[in-house]
Amino acid sequence: MKDILTFLEEEVISEKLLEELRSFRSFYKLEEEDEKRLPKMEYLYYGKEIWEAAIAALLSGANLLLDGPKATGKNVLAQGLALAFSRPEWDISLYVNADASSLVGSDTFSQGEVKLRKGPILECALRGGFGILDEINMAKNESLAVLHATLDFRHSIDLPGYGQFPLHEATRFIGTMNYGYAGTREVNEALASRFLVLHMPVISAKNLDKLLMHQFPNLSEEYRKQFALLFSEIQEKVSGGEISSRSLDLRGLISSIKAMQKGLSVSKALEMGLVNKSFDLYERQLVQDLLDSRIPKELSGERIFL
Repeated sequence: MKDILTFLEEEVISEKLLEELRSFRSFYKLEEEDEKRLPKMEYLYYGKEIWEAAIAALLSGANLLLDGPKATGKNVLAQGLALAFSRPEWDISLYVNADASSLVGSDTFSQGEVKLRKGPILECALRGGFGILDEINMAKNESLAVLHATLDFRHSIDLPGYGQFPLHEATRFIGTMNYGYAGTREVNEALASRFLVLHMPVISAKNLDKLLMHQFPNLSEEYRKQFALLFSEIQEKVSGGEISSRSLDLRGLISSIKAMQKGLSVSKALEMGLVNKSFDLYERQLVQDLLDSRIPKELSGERIFL
């Protein structure tokens, strides 16, 4: 994959923002021990306006909350930001059973004495990392209370018995969330006030075409555009309330194309990667009809690559 700064230059990101981003990277040097925590990106987020808004927010010292429906690239952008700022990344899942001790730290007995076993939020805070708080609107109240103390103006974590731990100046937290999944709920006002909120748009056909061109440079332009249009048509069905978002699976589309490279027929690969993600017969038929209108059933995977 190309260098992240080269990618951002190609996306025509504001030169002023790029200069400040380079200054940030130069001032907050990545420690050798943290290099292994730099994200390994399989693909990057495409969208100039979103990149500029996110970079500006993080450069200002704010934490960032990415809100949007499925297939908007929230986690891809969050990891891309950690890579762009050259900061170690911690993926922190705020599932319903996550509690304060698992996030911040707890006592452990080692070599005959009680010591602090640091949790991911404390590790991230002390080492100037970017903490990605995944599905933040699934966290229970105890976890949210920890986040309130970590994200507010005090920029420190207070642990009884261990004292106060100031956050490294380069530390940022990026929350991701969407509504409509089981277990999700409204983010309370106190938590929302600790972030700048960025509503993520659904990926456009143009940006999806750019993503596929980067991922699969030998994929023919004709079918690259067909796949992008097919995905856009599924998005329209989802937006119109005709089907659920189960078949709106960008990872599924990319996995399907990889399977085509191995010889699987185009129709069967897309059926497995998109159509079959829905377990409702009516929904599957609607998506299958979209697929059949664009892709011949007999088309082999080898024929779509140059």
